[in-house]
This record gives sequence, C-alpha cells and structure tokens, in this order.
Amino acid sequence: MMLEPSIDSLQKQIKSKYTLVTLSARRARELKQGAAPMVDKPTSHQQVGVALEEIRDGKLNFIESDEIQSRTETT
Repeated sequence: MMLEPSIDSLQKQIKSKYTLVTLSARRARELKQGAAPMVDKPTSHQQVGVALEEIRDGKLNFIESDEIQSRTETT
C-alpha cells in the first residue's frame, strides 16, 4: 500500500519528518473535531490523509520558532 501523497514529495516542502508528522497529526485532530478541509474534494477518507493533501497543496504550513523569536525581538 502506497501512501499518497508520498513522504518524499512532502519533504520538499517540510524537510523534517518529525515536523511533518506533528503538523499532520495536529491538523488531523482539528479535522476530526469538525474543521473543514482546506482542499477541494480530498481523495483521502482519513483525516491524516487529508492533512497531508493540505500540506502537499501548500494550504497547510508552519513557521519555524527561530522566525517567531526574531519577529518578537524586533517589535
């Protein structure tokens, strides 16, 4: 069974597998609690799959903590 989208294709956008897993798990939890998918007609029936599709399509991303730290220091 192949995971779609593939981990290799997702790592082009998010380099760390740990970050990828954490981000998709958090988003899957939001979807399970009733949040609407950010992609039109997701192909996956599982919330984690929908979260991965959102990452693949650039709808779901994250901000690295170093960026947040530098933003708060300048204000």
